[in-house]
Formats: sequence, C-alpha cells, structure tokens
Amino acid sequence: MQSKSQGSIFVRIHAPWQVLAREAEFLKIKVPTKKMYEIKADGSIAKKFNEILQKLSSPLQPRVPEHSNNRMKNLSYPFSREKMYLYNIQDKDTFFDNATRSRIVHEILKRTTCSRANNTMGINSLIANNIYEAAYPLHDGEYDSPGDDMNDRKLLYQEWARYGVFYKFQPIDLIRKYFGEKIGLYFAWLGLYTSFLIPSSVIGVIVFLYGCATIEEDIPSKEMCDQQNAFTMCPLCDKSCDYWNLSSACGTARASHLFDNPATVFFSIFMALWATMFLENWKRLQMRLGYFWDLTGIEEEEERAQEHSRPEYETKVREKMLKESDKSVVQKLETARTESDDEDDEDKLDWKDRFPGYLMSFASILFMIALTFSIVFGVIVYRITTAAALSLNKATRSNVRVTVTATAVIINLVVILILDEIYGAVAKWLTKIEVPKTEQTFEERLILKAFLLKFVNAYSPIFYVAFFKGRFVGRPGSYVYVFDGYRMEECAPGGCLMELCIQLSIIMLGKQLIQNNVFEIGVPKLKKLFRKLKDETEPGETDSAHSKHPEQWDLDYGLEPYTGLTPEYMEMIIQFGFVTLFVASFPLAPVFALLNNVIEVRLDAKKFVTELRRPDAVRTKDIGIWFDILSGIGKFSVIINAFVIAVTSDFIPRLVYQYSYSHNGTLNGFVNHTLSFFNVSQLKEGTQPENSQFDQEVQFCRFKDYREPPWAPNPYEFSKQYWSVLSARLAFVIIFQNLVMFLSVLVDWMIPDIPTDISDQIKKEKSLLVDFFLKEEHEKLKLVDDPDPRSQRGENRSRWSRAASSAPSGRSQLGSTASAGSQHTNV
Repeated sequence: MQSKSQGSIFVRIHAPWQVLAREAEFLKIKVPTKKMYEIKADGSIAKKFNEILQKLSSPLQPRVPEHSNNRMKNLSYPFSREKMYLYNIQDKDTFFDNATRSRIVHEILKRTTCSRANNTMGINSLIANNIYEAAYPLHDGEYDSPGDDMNDRKLLYQEWARYGVFYKFQPIDLIRKYFGEKIGLYFAWLGLYTSFLIPSSVIGVIVFLYGCATIEEDIPSKEMCDQQNAFTMCPLCDKSCDYWNLSSACGTARASHLFDNPATVFFSIFMALWATMFLENWKRLQMRLGYFWDLTGIEEEEERAQEHSRPEYETKVREKMLKESDKSVVQKLETARTESDDEDDEDKLDWKDRFPGYLMSFASILFMIALTFSIVFGVIVYRITTAAALSLNKATRSNVRVTVTATAVIINLVVILILDEIYGAVAKWLTKIEVPKTEQTFEERLILKAFLLKFVNAYSPIFYVAFFKGRFVGRPGSYVYVFDGYRMEECAPGGCLMELCIQLSIIMLGKQLIQNNVFEIGVPKLKKLFRKLKDETEPGETDSAHSKHPEQWDLDYGLEPYTGLTPEYMEMIIQFGFVTLFVASFPLAPVFALLNNVIEVRLDAKKFVTELRRPDAVRTKDIGIWFDILSGIGKFSVIINAFVIAVTSDFIPRLVYQYSYSHNGTLNGFVNHTLSFFNVSQLKEGTQPENSQFDQEVQFCRFKDYREPPWAPNPYEFSKQYWSVLSARLAFVIIFQNLVMFLSVLVDWMIPDIPTDISDQIKKEKSLLVDFFLKEEHEKLKLVDDPDPRSQRGENRSRWSRAASSAPSGRSQLGSTASAGSQHTNV
C-alpha cells in the first residue's frame, strides 16, 4: 500500500499468513507448541528464600503483565507447515508477534532481487544506491498518547524509559519482545553490570574511609610534615627554582595516603575476582535467558540463513566480474546465483582484492596510534614548559604543580573526547574499504578497530603518569633534558599515585558527564530540531488534516535511524576498563561508574523508545565479541594493578624498609631512607639557583632516589637498597599476578557456566519433546485410520473462517520510504 506525505512516498508492506508460515519454516523460527510443562521448583530452603526475596523486591518490580505463568513453559519447536498440528494456533493474526513478523518481512526484503536496479539484491542495496531512503518496522503507537489505551511502547515508556523509575528493575522480557533478542541481551548485560557495581562501590568506599581514618597514624606523612626535622630538597628546575623544604608538600603527602595504603592491595585482589565473578554470572544469566527465550537451539545453519552479503561487497564482486569477463553483469550474477549453497558461502574476493584495504587499515591504525602518543608527548612538553614559566614568577611559584596538573588533565580530556569521535568515524571508514562480506563480519572488524583506537586514546595519558613519569629524570648534576634547559618532569614528593588518581578521576568523570549530556542528549535533540526546521522550510504537498493527525510511518520517519549497539557497548567497555585497570589508584571509580550507569540505563531506554526508529528484531544467543574483550580487560587488569602497586605506589618500598632496614620494625625514618644526598657544589655551571632566598646556607640537598652519598667510593651510583626494592617489586608482581590468576581460575571452576536447574530443564525439555511428538503422531495416525466426516466438515469450516479473518489483517507492517522524485520499485 502506498501513501504520499510531505514529498515522500511510503510503501507499507504486510505479510499474509502463507508468507509468514513459509519464511518461519525457512528461518527455523522456534514457536510454542501445544504442550506446556511445569518448571522444576527449587528446594524448600531456596524456594522460601526466593519467596521472601520476591516480597521484599515487589516495590522495585515494573508493573508489566507477565507473558506467561512463571512456573509454566511451552515446549518450543522450529515452525514447520507439515506439522501444524503441533502448535497451538488459536489466531493466525497473533501467532507471530510483531517483532517476529517484522523480522520475517525484513529477511524477505534483504534477499529480493530488483530487476529495475541492475539486478540489485535486497533492500539494503537499494538504500545504499539512494533508490529508497529508509526501511524500518513501525512502532506500536505513540508513547505519550492521552487516554487509557495501552501498547507495548507506551508501557515501556511508563515503566522503563523514564528517569522517575530509575529504582525499578528492567522489564527484560518486554524489551526482548518489543526490540528483539540482541537489544534485550544488551540491556540484560547492562543491568547485571550495574547491579554488580553495588558491592564493589561499597568496598571502595570502605577502603577510602579506611584511608581517611588512618591518615593521622601514617608515619611517613607525619615525617614529611615535620617542620622541625625538615629536609632541604634540590631545586625542581634550573636557575629560577630555589631549594625548598619537604614539609611544604605536607598536603600532597597526606592526600596520597587516602589512596596509597595497605587496603588498596586487598581492593585490587577483590576487583580482579569481582571481574571474574561478573563474567561468570553473565554467562549463567545468558544461558538462563537463552532457555526462557528459546535461544538454546540456535544452530550455525540458522545463523548462516540470516546472513546476507553487504551491498558494498556485491558492488565490489560485480566490478571484479566485469573486469574479468566479457559477459554482462546480469549474466554473471544469474550464473552466480544458481551455484550451490557451498559455493555461495565462499568469499568471491581473494587476498589480492583485499590487500589494498588491509594495507590502508594497518598503516592508518599505526598512524593514529602514533598521533595519540604524539599528543601525549605534546602535553608533557606543555607541562614542562608551563612549570618552568610559572616558576619564574614569585606570585605563581607556590601553585605551579597544581596549576600544571589541572590544566594538563583538562587538555587531555578535551583531546580524548575529540579524538574519540574522529577515531569512531575513521574505524568505520577503514572497515568499509576492507569490504567484509556479511554484516556480522563488518561489525566484528569495526568493533576491534574502534576499541583498539579508543582504548589507546583514553588510557595513554594515564599509562604515562602511572609507569613513565618520573622514571627518566636522572639525578642532580646529571638530569635528562627534553629540550635545552627543560628537564623531564618529576613526580610529586608523595609519589605519582596521587596525580594518577587525579588524572583518572577527571578523565573518567569528564568523559561520562560530557558524553552523556552533550553527545547522547544534546546532539540528538539538535539533529531533531534541524530536521524539523528542514521539513518546514522544504516545499511539499502538505495536508492540514494529515499534519494535525500524522500517521505512524510519518512519526517514525521523523525519528533518528538506528545505527547499532556498538556506541553503547563501547562506552560501557571503556568504563569497565576505568573500573578495573587502575582501581588500585582510585578506589572510588566503581562508585562514580554506578551513579553514571543508573542514569545511563534510563537514558538508553528513553533513546530507544522515544528517539529512535524501531530496530529490526535480531535473534542472537550471546553478546558476541564484546565478551572476549571484557575477558581480556579483566586479565589485563591483574597485570596493570600489580605494576601500579609495585611500581607507582610506595607499598613495596615501605615493606622493604619495615622488614629489612628499620631498627624497631616500624616506618620511623622511612622518608629519610628514601632520600639521597647531593653535594650542591657539583651542580653544573648555569643550573644553580639565581638569587637564592633560602633561609640557610646549603651544602647538601636531598632528592628522592636510592643512590650512594657523595662521600661513598662510588658516589651517586644506585645503592644496594635500590636493588633490594627493585627485586621486591618484581617478586610482588609475579606473586600477585599468579595468586590472583589462580583465584580467578578457581572461581571460574567453582561457578558452572550453565545453572544446574537450567541444565536439568533443557534435558527434561528434550525428553518431553520426544514424548510429545510420539503422542501427536499417534493421534494423527488414529484420525487417518478412523476418519469422521462430520468432524472433517466442521474442521474445514473452522479453518476457512480463520483464514478469512486473517486476510485483511495489517498488524505487522514495515514501512520503507523513497524520495518523491525516484522511480517506485515493487520489492
């Protein structure tokens, strides 16, 4: 059916029962049979516990109707027209829900050949060639319509897609019913991740409060703040910087103890096990949802049946055929389509065709990673030069470190946000020039490229502060210079951990706040406003009555097109990295992640329900490559946190001093132990402080390092304490890593991937299905052997009446739009 509105032609497509039945059989869509069975109840203790838990959580449950009895489930079996007697078909109009009907229509459109458009295969190719502008299933109705009439979209909006219901659980079954399994699994994963952040947030707050409670008992910070036994430190820069007292860094030392204390080691081990438990619980929840959503039987053949070649791939193959043969493109394509299924599955582009794209991708990714490192180096140069410039002025000299750190982190944040958008677009372009055959291959390659680039972009400044800053400074009299007169920057007297905490917190919070408020809320609203203004200014055939009461396809056409789940997953994966990779330096990271995700769930829900066109329902049994990325980050976090504790913090030097060098087994004298002596007369010419204002004459100054004193036989060489601390650090990394990995493997082994009750139910379902088949076949044979003419006539009449009632139905429609000036094509 066609209708014209505001310069666009809308083609509404409806699939009758015969088409739905044929395609459901071809796609092997599982549907409920007549047989229902009771789901095995838990043990008495577990059952009572679940009942109590349900009563306590009842105010948090969304008010949505249950799709079926919780304890009863239909046996499901792939649809077959030859076995219609197995299914409980009471009404053909409602037997397939709207999501399934739309999926079937979209599958037909994807493989239909258009003879008027160069034998183009599928609706995606027609859209790519600008013959059609869009193709989308219609929403069920308006989400904010007045009145009591209720539809699934309106129900989702009221019980899920509003900030006012942030405290409620998500109606995952209704989300899956309306949007399909792929989007349902995303929100199930996001909900589980958010709930798992609650215990880690509580432990993180306890670790932080422990640091606050023990700050007065911290001996090293007391020694640094002691002005009577002050340590005279060497100048921080050449000429303009003077000698200074270590006690002036008292505030930094006390603040460092909040995050650099023994509790952070425990928290790092906890978070490594937390990541493992989260992934194991997700596998279990995924299996549970797969059982209730009938995804357990999705086979590779079914998944392959849904895969179609991308338009760009077909174009590339067509160009190759045209070059290789004198045959016309049409003849070639007709020949290709008559080949066997095995040959059709083969890639028609060899490595020679793909080599230029792969080479361009490899070179571009290397260039962009080098660009990221160059920007990080540029910020380092900014910090060094700005610190030197501010040190020349007496008024700004006291706040040099705070000013430089804050401004540099803000610059890093802005650069990260800008490069994030650029890298996302570049990754998409690079994937396109590789010409992947299917959408799944395209998506996986895009995810890997985007993740690699965004990971390097987000974490390279943090890696620099954690592992490189202050490591290549040199020593007084033999400093390492970036440029003439500009020394490599040093860590603060309390260590680099506090600066790492500041860097991590500002980038994490800034990224979440700006991306949520500007990119996810502001940009879509601006696009919608721009599109509305454009529609109003464009001349077109408008009908006043139609504009007052627009049809659903008009309303949906004005929404943003759905572009996939990659941006949503990517945002959460990067956040998962912030929560796990450097949690030893910032125990409050899970708290801020939890606060963000409470809003993020409703923000994404509102976007899907109110701002996006309805996506095509996609059937999938897992979250795909994202799980592998999460697992990789979890394992990588163990190594990173081991090095943060061993190298960046003072945890290991304190242990070595306390048990090897302390006279009384305490940390008294630790600060003096970590500071080396330097004879100021050995400073290079031209680097001494000019017009020194220091209270007393300085003969020796101190600097943080383990080196021999000037009066030793080998002055300024690394001392034996240095080698003791270094060996202890390496030993800690090895022990920590192996211990945590062992515990993670143990947790993985102890928690089965498939819940026991689900495993039992799957076995039971298979047995019941066989019994049900035998029973139904037996009943069918009895009817054949002893036919009843009266029952046959009644059955024929009932079948005829059901078929007649289903014919005019238009419940499932998929709208596709073409520009007014283009040739209309029947698909």
